[in-house]
Amino acid sequence: MPLRQPLVCVLGHIDHGKTTLLDQIRGTTVAVREPGRITQHIGASFVPSDVIVQLCRRVLGPSFSTAFKLPGLLFIDTPGHAIFYNLRKRGGSVADIAILVIDIMQGIQEQTIEAIEILRERRTPFLVAATKIDLIPGWRPHPDLPISKSLEKQSADARTQFLQRIYAIVEGLNRFGFNADLYYSITDFTRTVAVVPVSGKTGEGVAELLAVTMGLAQRYLTDQLRVSEGPGKAVVLEVSEEEGLGETARIVLYDGVLRKNDRIVTLSKEGPVTTTIKAILMPTGMGDIRDRRTRFSFVNSISAAAGAKIVFSDRINVLPGAELFVAPDPQTEEQIRKQLLGQLREMIFETDRIGVVVKADTLGSLEAMIAYARRVEIPVRKADVGPVSKRDVVEAHAVSRKEPELGAILAFQTRVLEEAQEEAVRLIVRIFSGDVLYRIFEDYLEWREQVRSKKVSEIDLMVRPGKVRVIPGCVFRRSKPPIFGVEVLAGKIKPGYSFIRPDGVELKAPIKSIQKHGKSIPEAVKGDQVAISLDSDRIMIGRHIKEGDTLLVSVPEPHAFAWLRRYSEALEPDEKEVLLELVRIKREKDPLWAR
Repeated sequence: MPLRQPLVCVLGHIDHGKTTLLDQIRGTTVAVREPGRITQHIGASFVPSDVIVQLCRRVLGPSFSTAFKLPGLLFIDTPGHAIFYNLRKRGGSVADIAILVIDIMQGIQEQTIEAIEILRERRTPFLVAATKIDLIPGWRPHPDLPISKSLEKQSADARTQFLQRIYAIVEGLNRFGFNADLYYSITDFTRTVAVVPVSGKTGEGVAELLAVTMGLAQRYLTDQLRVSEGPGKAVVLEVSEEEGLGETARIVLYDGVLRKNDRIVTLSKEGPVTTTIKAILMPTGMGDIRDRRTRFSFVNSISAAAGAKIVFSDRINVLPGAELFVAPDPQTEEQIRKQLLGQLREMIFETDRIGVVVKADTLGSLEAMIAYARRVEIPVRKADVGPVSKRDVVEAHAVSRKEPELGAILAFQTRVLEEAQEEAVRLIVRIFSGDVLYRIFEDYLEWREQVRSKKVSEIDLMVRPGKVRVIPGCVFRRSKPPIFGVEVLAGKIKPGYSFIRPDGVELKAPIKSIQKHGKSIPEAVKGDQVAISLDSDRIMIGRHIKEGDTLLVSVPEPHAFAWLRRYSEALEPDEKEVLLELVRIKREKDPLWAR
């Protein structure tokens, strides 16, 4: 079976030089045309192996004679990791290898951490490009020399700065469980992450970066790079509506062949959908499909691996992040539909369970959110693709009435509709949104702990339901104050609690003290037999309370409302039963009590 080019994903913190680095590799001018030099669109560019060899010979010398068996490298530029999330297939990632871009002047940042976590989760091998070495104070560029030789020509101060910053990155990676070192110091690439210093501005280190990437892929990834000539398998990166073309999708074909007029199966929010390929467009030369000025040509077929734009025959509302398969016959089509439907149900769902609402912009992002929620043991009630809606807020509010700390919405890389924002303010529902996945969860978990702490302190101040029976023959004083024995039948009693009789008469005499075996205790729980005294000169045993009577703790109405609406899960089953009995007694006189 022939070998395809590896799919190389470039990840990194915002403005750490991803596009500028790729610009050096491609020889195009895409990067300088982007506002703020920050990647805005999806890119995919094929760099042939002969181009890589030319670059390497120019820097490493004409003696560079590595025979690359691979046809080249297919680079996918990744704005904010969004596309890497969409480079998903059943059981892993479509990306074969990744380049983690780290600004040598800034080191590991928030989105670097997110990139490391997603690479670890998808088990994607990676190397590090330590970019912007040209910004090291005193650094003198030598773009036609290998980095190791360029380092020898730097001043002592520049060398010291370089090594300090490189090993700060190495130490940072160590904290996440990865051994790392400068690529030319590594003897075993299976155990150590290669760090390649580069400058997207001057081109220093780019040849080594390409050589190391090709070498690692050729040495360790050959088996997974073998492709068939069978039906195409792809993943949808982005979907758009284009004038004159209709619904188009930017895809990465990772196996097989995709042809014009092929019948394909993919996913919409409603489920599996089937249509045919109306047209396939490819950028000419070493172009970039995210650059609007790149010229495109219509082709009849493409073979893996390739980045392309396809036009569908019908409007099918494809989900970004969905897999796309060629269905050569009805039987295969039915099998694919069942497989995709199973995947969709795992990622887009709505249940009756108590949990948070999660929303994301694509299937890949949503899948990452669900996986992260499971890892940190956050239950999910609803998961969906699209903006946060008013209905999502209502769902979260319904949860908050039972479990306040779970009544929240977590939104990743998706917007919050104006009406949803207004409803969230009205119903006091928290929405945690942003472009950094782990930060959304960290913010939520911090808030959850605050809510739980408040909940615990509030619960500690609330009167709990309880029920006692006056033990016959255990009246020690009939009045001023009455002292008598009780058995706790359910819940608990504490000093300060008052009682109500089953006929609805409030005794209005708080417990003054509780004794067990002659010693005062702070509370009595179910099963305890204790002596209590009431703080009252009015209550008399035999008139207001009789031996053998059953008494319920008189829970104040605001406390009863809170137990019913917010903290019912904090009650034991016997406490819930007593509370409901109290509610029935109270509502005989006041139907709106604790509503």
